[in-house]
Amino acid sequence: MRILVLGGTSFVGRAIVDDALRTGLQVTLFGRGKTGTELFPALTRLIGDRDTGDYAALRHGSWDAVVDVSGYLPRHVGQAMDALDDRVGRYLFISSHAVYIRPPDLAPGSDEDTPRRAPVRHTEELDEDTYGPAKVACEDDVTTRYGTRATIVRPGKVVGPHDPSDTLTYWVRRAARGGRVAVPGDLAQPVQVVDARDLARLVVQLLVDDRPGAFHAVGPAEPVTLGEVIETCARVAGSRVEPVPVPPDAVGRFFPLVRDNWPTQQRSTARARAAGLPATPLEVTAADILAWDRERGEPPLSRGLSPEDEAALLARHDGRAPSA
Repeated sequence: MRILVLGGTSFVGRAIVDDALRTGLQVTLFGRGKTGTELFPALTRLIGDRDTGDYAALRHGSWDAVVDVSGYLPRHVGQAMDALDDRVGRYLFISSHAVYIRPPDLAPGSDEDTPRRAPVRHTEELDEDTYGPAKVACEDDVTTRYGTRATIVRPGKVVGPHDPSDTLTYWVRRAARGGRVAVPGDLAQPVQVVDARDLARLVVQLLVDDRPGAFHAVGPAEPVTLGEVIETCARVAGSRVEPVPVPPDAVGRFFPLVRDNWPTQQRSTARARAAGLPATPLEVTAADILAWDRERGEPPLSRGLSPEDEAALLARHDGRAPSA
């Protein structure tokens, strides 16, 4: 089976290519050729640029399926489909849970038939208000063009080694240090994350099975809370932690895994599990992240609190001056 991966050296794309190669698929990559050039040196690379609309490299050749990892704007997807025309069998689009309506209209256990937000087509700016609606428009365009040859995968928060967002990496590293841990959220909050390797296995299985439809890619297999995530990370590292809830507004709006809209972290995985989505135990994902993070030398993280900022926050929370 020959597949084309648009964005094959991104975090998610890398996992999909790895799984596809293990499965015996023939993989071609499409991208700018500016990052991830050390990955998959034996594979054919087609060079183009989705931002500038350069898809000339896709106007020749044919594939059994295309996996679109890097389509964020409707024009990205439309231009790719125009270039590929009818020379691909299945078009699998990596979408997002941001396509769905938001609470209070969203109930726990929502499935892939949950109403989506209104599509937005004419935008070049992706933010909290446009990202999800732009993905809705992309989904609609793929389904309209390919019909039953279209597959939509909607991942939750994707984690694992090589994650550039530092989402679970922050908690793994922080729990490994042990001690009092500032948590700007409710420890009882449900958390849904998916190991990138599980997402990849689902994508490849959907291609092999030639399966249409929309599928959630979330995990872990059993419900888990934010507090349990932190305790799991500590257990894997062999450390002891004392989670300390602090006011969310003390650290800003966005913090790794902290959410106030709990139903968005309680989506149904039934359809994806039936289609082949595996469930790597959270302990395994955390252990692999810990080993990878240490191997790379634990560089500064882009999210969360530095040790100094956390110490100051805990001191303010305790009503005392931070230690000198």
